[in-house]
Amino acid sequence: MMNYSSAELFRSSPPPTFELHERARLVPIMEDKYLALFLTVAIYWVASCFFHLIDAYDLLPQYRIHTPAEVTSRNKVTVYEVMRDVLLQQVVQTIVGITITYFDPPDYTGMEAYEIWLLAQKLPRLPLPLVALLYSYGFSAMRIILAFFILDTWQYFLHRAMHTSRYLYRTFHSRHHRLYVPYAFGALYNHPFEGLLMDTIGAGLAMKLSGQSVREALIFFTFSTLKTVDDHCGYALPFDPLQILFQNNAAYHDIHHQQFGIKTNFSQPFFIVWDRWLGTQYKGPNKQHIGRRDPVEKKDE
Repeated sequence: MMNYSSAELFRSSPPPTFELHERARLVPIMEDKYLALFLTVAIYWVASCFFHLIDAYDLLPQYRIHTPAEVTSRNKVTVYEVMRDVLLQQVVQTIVGITITYFDPPDYTGMEAYEIWLLAQKLPRLPLPLVALLYSYGFSAMRIILAFFILDTWQYFLHRAMHTSRYLYRTFHSRHHRLYVPYAFGALYNHPFEGLLMDTIGAGLAMKLSGQSVREALIFFTFSTLKTVDDHCGYALPFDPLQILFQNNAAYHDIHHQQFGIKTNFSQPFFIVWDRWLGTQYKGPNKQHIGRRDPVEKKDE
């Protein structure tokens, strides 16, 4: 940690010289940009298997949103069909990701001290350790949170359009709603076109528009995937940090999968601000849906 005198000396000295070099890979056998694509798939199945084990051994029955019998009786799609479509979407998103990032320039490092010096000149009243912290972590956090909001915006309006348009709903989005009782590895069970548009392109745009680095994108993609699985896990867990930090959680999204809530709670996967701002948040009795069957279920909206 710099003391006061060395910090002032750093600020008043000429800008540090630097030499760029390619950043070392996190995993030697794989470039970071491809590691991000791999982890997105891996975390999906690891998290899904975790919740599947909870289901299989009935470890947390008191926190189930629906009973095990409802999973079998109410869902209109087989486990095989769900896994098949999820794997197809992941193959597509991996191909798109490789195609988009193939021609990206290498990730360079070596200019950190120079950029901290520049930032210190712009923020002369901020202590140098805080300037370094802001540069190293603060800006990254801001870009990731911005990407959260961009992805939320993209998905809210597309998702709402899928319900507003009868053609879009019947042709594409109704497939996802065959899961009246969501479970973890059904999180990405979609029509392939919807998965491409909503998830793959949406996440890619959020990453690009927020100006993320490769490693920031790795965190963003991985966290987004984990959050999506958690939102479909079928459990309202009071100790789950994702469900504590985000109001848009498994219980919130489950309402949207029920017939009485299908025209509400469009926001996903992070915040609920668009539902609040545009009046589409579910206003019914709290937890009315938990453990109860919809009186009427329809194949189409």
